Formats: sequence, C-alpha cells, structure tokens
Amino acid sequence: MAHPPLEPIEALASTTAQSLGFLVESVVLHSHRAPQALIVAVRKGDGSDVNLDDCASFSQAFGEALETGELLTGAYVLEITSPGLGDVLQQDRDFRSFRGFPVCVRQRDAKGGEIQREGTLLGRDADAVELNLRGRIQRIPRSDVLEVRLTSPSA
Repeated sequence: MAHPPLEPIEALASTTAQSLGFLVESVVLHSHRAPQALIVAVRKGDGSDVNLDDCASFSQAFGEALETGELLTGAYVLEITSPGLGDVLQQDRDFRSFRGFPVCVRQRDAKGGEIQREGTLLGRDADAVELNLRGRIQRIPRSDVLEVRLTSPSA
C-alpha cells in the first residue's frame, strides 16, 4: 500500500486540535500495518496535562474530520496519545498496548555493565521482553531488563 502524503493529514489534525484547545506534537502513519495505524500525539495549549477524556474528544472530532476529508483509503486505526506521559512501560497492559511501537530497552550485559537496544516491541511474557531489531527477533530475559521506554519512530 502506498504511503499517503502526511501534509494534508497533519494540517487537518492541527486545525482540529486548535479548535479544541490542543496542539499537535506529532503525526505518524504506519501504512505497513494491516490495518494501517495513524498515531497522533497531542498536548494542551495551556500546558496542562492531557487525560483520557481529552484524547477521546480529540479522537471523535478528528476521526469525523478524517472520514469527511477522505484522506486515508482503506481500513485504519486511529490512536491518540500524549507525549511524555507514561513513556516507561511497566505494567503488562503497557506491553500489550504498545506492541508494535518503537522502544529502547536498557539492560544488563554479560559483563555487569549496561547496554541499550532500540527496536520494535513485540511483547513481554513471564520470561522475556521480545523485540524486533531490524528484522531479527531478540528475546531479552526479564531479569536483565532494567527499563523499557517508548521512543520516537525513526524517519
């Protein structure tokens, strides 16, 4: 599937956000997924915290605007998020919610030091955190994982 141009989507997101008192922090389209995923990070114009109700209200308005504007063809998932909130994954639900997102894993190495690995989160089970590192699946034992943090997608 061809990647649609982001500029009209970003413009629509900004216009919708401004009408609700938000600012758009980023717009990312994962057109390689099935269905494709449009992820929009918003923050409040007054600097206060964005909560779930804020994300829901923006999602409703922007979703309707996207449908009217017919900027995306085919099925898609719209995800609204807030930058800087909860960027360290801790709970099992975090690892389920952010499956497929770019993460940085800080872990112990064999020599007792620390290393960092960046990849796409595939999941976490009782034994390991699983990442896709440039097409190679890596299982990192949970006992070696010090932190899993969401990162910005690479360009």
